Amino acid sequence: MKQSKSYIAKIFLGILFVGISLFAGDFEKGIEAYNQKNYKEALKYFKPLAFKGNAQAQFGLGFMYDEGKGVKQDYKEAVKWYKLSASQGYSEAQYNLGILYENGDGVKQNYKEAVKWYKLSASQGHIDSQFNLGVMYTIGEKIKKDYKEAIKWYKLAAYQGHSMAKYNLGLMYHEKKDYKKAFKYCIKMEMELNKIIKRL
Repeated sequence: MKQSKSYIAKIFLGILFVGISLFAGDFEKGIEAYNQKNYKEALKYFKPLAFKGNAQAQFGLGFMYDEGKGVKQDYKEAVKWYKLSASQGYSEAQYNLGILYENGDGVKQNYKEAVKWYKLSASQGHIDSQFNLGVMYTIGEKIKKDYKEAIKWYKLAAYQGHSMAKYNLGLMYHEKKDYKKAFKYCIKMEMELNKIIKRL
């Protein structure tokens, strides 16, 4: 199952837009430059901070190599910076490492390693890591299928409002012939879809 890079972009851009009020100094300048699509300028601010051990800047630098923004796309370099950030407990970097290991970008494809990074991120409440774990345990691709484990991670993501987690929970409960729970999650999914339609 090839993970989409759009998740990474959404996450990083989300951090960038809220980040301006959270960080000060050079990192803030790097974020502003990135938001203005001045990637070379952003790189100028992120790099020194990343070398000094700033986890957010390391993630930012890894993301730029991952996406090829202001630098030539280089998954191996992205992995290097994500690992430095992830080793400091930064959940976004852990999540992105999970994706790279699951897809085999910049590293040898390794589902066990992907699960390891997703779990570290998911344990901090990262919604997409929780969902991805649910999917991996449902499919059982290169890891043992475990519906109980899948349901656990789907539920955690669903409680945070992840629509596809709710949908997958509904399907799983239907398969287990627990129609009451299946109906419950399908109704939740339908309510969310109705809210989205009303906003359009």
